[in-house]
Amino acid sequence: MVQYKPPQFLPTEEDLPDNDDTPVDNELHVLMPNLLRALLVLNWADRTDWFLGINMGLYYDPEKPAIIPDGFLSLGIPRFRASGKLRLSYLIWQENILPKWVLEIVSQTPGGEYTDKMSKYAAIGILYYTIYNPDYGQRDKHDSFEVYRLANDRYVRQLGNPVWMPEIGLGIGSEQGTHEGCAREWLYWYNQQGDRFPAPENLIAQERQRAEAAEQQLEQERRLLEQERRLREELLERLRQRGINPEAL
Repeated sequence: MVQYKPPQFLPTEEDLPDNDDTPVDNELHVLMPNLLRALLVLNWADRTDWFLGINMGLYYDPEKPAIIPDGFLSLGIPRFRASGKLRLSYLIWQENILPKWVLEIVSQTPGGEYTDKMSKYAAIGILYYTIYNPDYGQRDKHDSFEVYRLANDRYVRQLGNPVWMPEIGLGIGSEQGTHEGCAREWLYWYNQQGDRFPAPENLIAQERQRAEAAEQQLEQERRLLEQERRLREELLERLRQRGINPEAL
């Protein structure tokens, strides 16, 4: 665990830079963590005690620069502050809660995801560390999807796909899917039974199917009503042909 002497006056978000002037190097770094956040928004709609930061400065020591994960999840804090003011950065000494999970997506030029960053997250004390490696020809001995859990200040690889994280109440895993029209391998959240959380595309497709089914039902009812109307007209016409006035019946 990182140890430091807190200065007399701790800096606030406004005092610290909220970016390192380094652009996101590919689209996957934007889409994948945003999909994970969208899944929580949909499936934790009744919860407000979580925060998922994306490409946000994570400050763990007032005297050191921030580390910027592709994503991190904290529990037990308000998703939005009561003031309505959005977070510029995540200051551990201000939030008083460590993130429980952090995500790094390996760039085309590796950035120490298996070495320096792993050591730093372990020193900070973040319980779960997920690495996604899309493979730019530099995966070496690593899998595309790896999850580590902190034990005795060291990360231990957790086997399986998905991996259940009981302290968080979520599973994390990878599988083929479609997001924003792109079919590829994505990261998803799962429940304890290993069922994948429905993605926005799934819900949209379900709503479309329900709308189509409702329209088909309405069309069937219209046809039945039209059939009944024609049978009634035919019956009335037969009565008239026999000299019977239907209106007098």
